[in-house]
Amino acid sequence: MRICRITTVLFALAWLFALAVLAIGTFGLFGEPRDPLAAVYLVPLGLPWNRMLDRLDDPVRVIATALAPGVNLAIIRLICRTARMSGPGR
Repeated sequence: MRICRITTVLFALAWLFALAVLAIGTFGLFGEPRDPLAAVYLVPLGLPWNRMLDRLDDPVRVIATALAPGVNLAIIRLICRTARMSGPGR
């Protein structure tokens, strides 16, 4: 299932890119100004899980929002693994 592998890798790369943008914008790395909207790329990657994090305190919410795309990545891997096991010829 080549499409599953490509989707998983692309999602993981998008998550790493969003984490890098968060770190650069939050801490002002590489001479960039600090940006309060640095986590904007993490929000769509972590949907719908980050919508459930609104009730958490700020420090915990930031960490949970950064890790929310991991849930979606795990779901993608689970779907791909299930599709591979029940694929044609099985």
